[in-house]
Amino acid sequence: MNIAVLTSGGDAPGMNAAVRAVVRSAESLGHQVYGVKDGYKGLIEDDLVLLDHQSVSGMLSSGGTFLGTARVPEFHELEYQKKAIDNLKKRNVEALITIGGDGTYRGAMDLSKLGMKVIGLPGTIDNDIAGTDYTIGFSTAVETIVSAIDKLRDTSQSHQRCSIVEVMGRSCGDLALFAGICGGAEFIITPENPVKKEDIIKTLKQHKEKGRRHAIIVVTEHVFDVHALANEITEASGFASRATVLGYIQRGGHPDSEDRILGSRMGAYAIELLHDGIHGVCVGIRDSQMIHMPFANVVGFPRPKNPLYKLYKKIA
Repeated sequence: MNIAVLTSGGDAPGMNAAVRAVVRSAESLGHQVYGVKDGYKGLIEDDLVLLDHQSVSGMLSSGGTFLGTARVPEFHELEYQKKAIDNLKKRNVEALITIGGDGTYRGAMDLSKLGMKVIGLPGTIDNDIAGTDYTIGFSTAVETIVSAIDKLRDTSQSHQRCSIVEVMGRSCGDLALFAGICGGAEFIITPENPVKKEDIIKTLKQHKEKGRRHAIIVVTEHVFDVHALANEITEASGFASRATVLGYIQRGGHPDSEDRILGSRMGAYAIELLHDGIHGVCVGIRDSQMIHMPFANVVGFPRPKNPLYKLYKKIA
């Protein structure tokens, strides 16, 4: 069987590990794999390359995605979906493995409805995909954020400041939650855990009166204007505050051991499913076990609130 694999949406550390596992697992079962350049854009433009054991050598530890990625809003149109399938058929490609987030899953589900055999792998640092405990790239991003928090704490303590750290995540606060707990943040503010400005200022005033020299606040993007919040805290509490937006540094870097293993497990599992005739599903991990479920059970569904918020309330 000829299989194609692509990465789409925002890049995430561990995507290359997943592609590597797809290629090598497929070869071990007698299948052939094509890599699609730049996600769904490559499907539309017929930009595919044949991959083999050697071509993915050394990819396990590399960050980003060597296949490239792009956001293609027009892919939701039937015309482009049919063109993508036609291009796959030119090479007798019978199945497609997509690695990405919710937008990638939507495109995969559309192709599945048109008769293509598709498997989806969750690749996004945001950890915002329903149906899986963790997504490829999340663990590495948490480590990157924790490292930044540790450094900011050093300088905040030296200058008696409050540091506000904005992290990615969109509508999911898992990056802020995990990194905030690991970094000992006084406040973790996310879509699932909103906090009023008045309460922040009140608490920081109390900290200042008790002689605390520093504070860390971790905020999910779009919840607050963190620079305006820093100014308000400085004026209202007397606690000099600075905001740091970590931005795209969170997506970069070599994948940590967790993401190398997760990407490898998910890539190999996707090939097992296709080999067994199973498709139209997305892969996940639950309680350390590989699972799969239909796209319709995942796409558009929010993740439940993480139970770690209970731990944060106890130890903050």
